[in-house]
Amino acid sequence: MITIKKLNKYYDDTKVLNDISIEIKKGQIFAIVGHSGAGKSTLLRCINGLENYKDGSLKVNDKEIKELDKNSLREFRKKIGMIFQHFSLIQRKTVFENVALPMQLWGYKKEEISKKVKDLLSLVGLEEKIDAFPNQLSGGQKQRVAIARALTLDPDILLSDEATSALDPNTTSSILNLLKQINEKLNITIVIVTHEMEVVKQIAQKALLLEHGNVIGFDDTEELFLKPDEKMKNFLGESEVVPNSGINIKLYFPKDNAYQSFITAMARKLDMDFNIVWGKLEEINTHIVGNMVINLKIEDQEKVTKYINEHDIVWEVL
Repeated sequence: MITIKKLNKYYDDTKVLNDISIEIKKGQIFAIVGHSGAGKSTLLRCINGLENYKDGSLKVNDKEIKELDKNSLREFRKKIGMIFQHFSLIQRKTVFENVALPMQLWGYKKEEISKKVKDLLSLVGLEEKIDAFPNQLSGGQKQRVAIARALTLDPDILLSDEATSALDPNTTSSILNLLKQINEKLNITIVIVTHEMEVVKQIAQKALLLEHGNVIGFDDTEELFLKPDEKMKNFLGESEVVPNSGINIKLYFPKDNAYQSFITAMARKLDMDFNIVWGKLEEINTHIVGNMVINLKIEDQEKVTKYINEHDIVWEVL
């Protein structure tokens, strides 16, 4: 669907994207994550042809974006929907008129437009707001209108540029659930740009982490959070406070054994006590994963790590 190889992007002499290589598959929900200035929105704008790139390759459905002429680019963008942080609705137009606008610009018939708009408003749960104006809607409702508008031309890809950043947590969750529903029902590939890790955890199947235009992480979302490397930990701002005495071992539990009573079973089998320093379970794209830190005596380390290895649990000494 989207294949990017060794992509480089410059603003004058400043390199803002450095050697980006990723693949986004058809029907996938993919997150591009980074702090402000990481280059994530620039990469998104390269995907829809709003930004050019100096070298490397960026293909969407086997079409090299930088090789498209003006007319081809216009046709190409027709199949890409876009939603933004601040909704970009026209205040003087009703909900119906806002959603209908792309179809009107492309010359669709009134009957087609009416049916499509009503179907999409039903999909996003706003049938009763069809004649309302944007200033009569909540933030979440405005974003639902924007999502409906982005779907009017039956796009293959939906791009979301910080679309939940202006929303409260509950509204954010409802919008993400709607995007997941759209992805499943319409099989639309969704690419989300965000700096919010909770967004990534809730919806993304795969994620790219950017920092100053460089890739610092690229994997299935579950893997990125299950055992983060140092760059990922720094990105998340996580610090681990552990006892200074003894040995601290961190255990990682993937979705298949997050709920198993591994620690209790190990304590009984080895006939020893551990100090559980801390642990947590969290939901990553509908899967429950977890990790835990235990503290033990130095002389018990070999026996404990041997038992852990026998049970194929991922671990590390902190």
